[in-house]
Amino acid sequence: MRAVSISAAPYDGYPFPQVCDSLAACGARYVEPAFIVGYTEPFDETSFRPAEARAHRAALDASGLACHAFSSHIDLGRDDAVEVFKWRMDFAAALGAAVINTNAAERSRAARFRDNIGPLAEHAAALGLVIGLENPGNGEDNLVNAAADGLELLRELALPAVRLNYDPGNTASHRPGRINASADAVAALPGCAHFHLKDVRRDADGWRFVVPGTGDIDCAAIMEGLAARADLPFAVELPLRLRRGPDAQPIRASAPVPLAAIQAAVRDCLAFVRRWIPEA
Repeated sequence: MRAVSISAAPYDGYPFPQVCDSLAACGARYVEPAFIVGYTEPFDETSFRPAEARAHRAALDASGLACHAFSSHIDLGRDDAVEVFKWRMDFAAALGAAVINTNAAERSRAARFRDNIGPLAEHAAALGLVIGLENPGNGEDNLVNAAADGLELLRELALPAVRLNYDPGNTASHRPGRINASADAVAALPGCAHFHLKDVRRDADGWRFVVPGTGDIDCAAIMEGLAARADLPFAVELPLRLRRGPDAQPIRASAPVPLAAIQAAVRDCLAFVRRWIPEA
């Protein structure tokens, strides 16, 4: 059975054991932990110590959930990316993850990205992990702006431990009006080791994240593509505490979303997915 996860993103601000218990109560089987600077609760590299990994693993075991994918985005073209991301890969592997999702790099850091990705892919393979390069949503020129960029980058790198984690919700704000997010998502599937199902609704204040099937993206077309790829795991990502402004930059609310609202949204997400994949 493929892993269909719910991202921990809507629970931003809640302790991980409570996140796991809530997701289990909603009927989820997999959780995708999320550590993304500016998008989730503030953290530093001490969050990835072995003791923290053991605590997260204990919360997973107590709730009966599993972790297949782990999100911890950095720019892999940073000077310190190899050291920082190896540490995060160790943490993800300790939770049982098979995929760790991150951004590739801003195009201005392409040369350093190419220096870094080989050692990172080697470490990922040693851990039994695949690195999922995710297209960004902030409008800044990236090595993976769209599906075609990502597929070409994979061909160039030819590293089995490096694949894509495509996110159509990011495409909507990253290249508004220029790329059809659902069509681009389906085009990216051959290069994906994982996928983020995310929907958005645009308004005068930017973009708000909504339950799949209720926003501007044709998530039904995407689900048809995912249903045909029984080997491809994916996660529903709904960062309820976050929105993007008109400039596509993330804006995080000052307080967590009430738990009852999160749980209602999670159940709606699962109900949407189960129209195509009843066992999810």
